[in-house]
Order: sequence, then C-alpha cells, then structure tokens
Amino acid sequence: MSVTTPQTRAQRTESGLLSTRPVWLVGILATLAGAVVTEAFALVARAAGVPMEAASPGATEAAEIPVGGFFGGVVFWSVAGIVLAVVLARWAEQPARAFTVTTVALTALSLAGPAVAPHTATSTQIVLAVSHVVAAAVVVPLLARRLSHVRR
Repeated sequence: MSVTTPQTRAQRTESGLLSTRPVWLVGILATLAGAVVTEAFALVARAAGVPMEAASPGATEAAEIPVGGFFGGVVFWSVAGIVLAVVLARWAEQPARAFTVTTVALTALSLAGPAVAPHTATSTQIVLAVSHVVAAAVVVPLLARRLSHVRR
C-alpha cells in the first residue's frame, strides 16, 4: 500500500492539470482566459471615459473599437501563439524557454502599434498598449508552464 503525502498530492495535481492536456487545449483555455481578462480591462477603461477610437497607419481618421474588439483581437493573435507552442513542443530542445523568449519579444514589438497609431488619443494608445501586456501576462505563462512539462 502506497502512502500519499500532501507533497505528492500537490505534485500530482500541479502536473496533472497541465502536463496531461494537449498543448493546443491548454492554448485554447489560456486564450479564452486572456481574452476575457483583456476585454474586462478594456470595459473598465471605457467606463472610465477613455475614448475607444483608434486609427490604423495610413487611415485619415480613427474608427470606434467595438465592445468585444479586445476579446476578438486576443483570440486572433493567440491562434498564432498556439501554433508556435505546438511547433515548439514538437521540435524545440527547450520549448518553454523558446516560447517565452519569442512571445515576450513579440509582445514588446507589438507595443509599437499603439504608440504610432495616428488620430488616436494618448489615453487610448496607453490602454491599447497595456491591453497587449495584459493578454500576454495571462496567455504566455499558462502555455509556457504546459511546455515546461514536455519531455524529450
């Protein structure tokens, strides 16, 4: 008869939640969590009076960012992150490290978009930039943690 200690139960629970699920499934769950948190952040900013209008480079005027727009943006870009995670899980020597380094660099690069958005209020540019960080702060650690359980 084996004895289960609190430590072995905790180890089994921690690794069981992440390491037994497919990378793509953890990615989908992380994406949904990140999208909800980011949309909630945007709704708070909207309620605080931040104008939710932004323009793309080359546009002559700003367009309204609809409710749900942040959610959709996180889902759209996270699909690329999930594909990256699946590829790294398959072929990278250290998939968690490669994923984290790549996604942190891409998140930093993504901050340039809001910074140069023409016809966009500074407060909106700040909310857009922070929303990139919020989404990454939810999605990246969850996927990186799953990738840390990949064994070669």
